[in-house]
Amino acid sequence: MKRDKLTFALLVSATLFAGTAGAAPPMASGGVLTGNNGMTLYTFDKDADGKSMCNGPCATNWPPALLGDDEMASGAYTVVTRDDGKKQWAVKGKALYYWSKDQKPGDQTGDGFNNLWHVAKP
Repeated sequence: MKRDKLTFALLVSATLFAGTAGAAPPMASGGVLTGNNGMTLYTFDKDADGKSMCNGPCATNWPPALLGDDEMASGAYTVVTRDDGKKQWAVKGKALYYWSKDQKPGDQTGDGFNNLWHVAKP
């Protein structure tokens, strides 16, 4: 039974984060920014000068909100080029990320993590 629950949880997580690559621009929902999958977006205090400092294992826990090949930044949303060359959404110069432990739209369990991660606001 526990294995079935774990399999289901992993399937739900994979489905929710499937939209991280090639997602539409972030949108405001309830005073925070979310991806087109409804999941909360976050900023990282160590990011500076329009550069993402969250790569490798960090990006496994904090998947970047990536642009699709045909998407371009506009308005308040800008683009950060990651170390691997992928394009990531940013707002006010801060790269945007998802938190792998958020399980459903509206979750904000990464807010305040290590006093470095914060819910992104419009």
